[in-house]
Amino acid sequence: MNIIDQATVAFSSRSANEGFARAAAACFAAQLDPTLDEVADIKTAVSEAVTNAIVHAYPNQLGRITMRLRLLEGNILEVQIKDTGVGIPDVAQARVPLFTTGNEERSGMGFTIMESFMDKLTVRSRVGQGTTVTMRRRIARRAGAAR
Repeated sequence: MNIIDQATVAFSSRSANEGFARAAAACFAAQLDPTLDEVADIKTAVSEAVTNAIVHAYPNQLGRITMRLRLLEGNILEVQIKDTGVGIPDVAQARVPLFTTGNEERSGMGFTIMESFMDKLTVRSRVGQGTTVTMRRRIARRAGAAR
């Protein structure tokens, strides 16, 4: 699949940067002329992925999170969130709704939410090396849109 455009941003795993990541993803996706609902879905999925990295990848320290944004042919937005944190021992178990390794404030719905707002979700992880979450969403072409 051909890459039309791409950008990469890196930031520390501070909770304030979750909002930055949401805004950056929304601004980048604007090239595809998404609806407000599509933007909201993308921002929600990015928020969940970045929050997972902040809370679970670096539980007791600051770390680095990299977000790669790509526009692919066919009006597809790809968002990749990567950390070099503790990793996930069992990705299949982590993707089960309501499972969490966090405290009682965590719902265990992060991957489920990402999956419901995006068209495709893949999760790769290695213990001690980090996790990469890749999400894709096709943005509908609107009638009369010039591209």
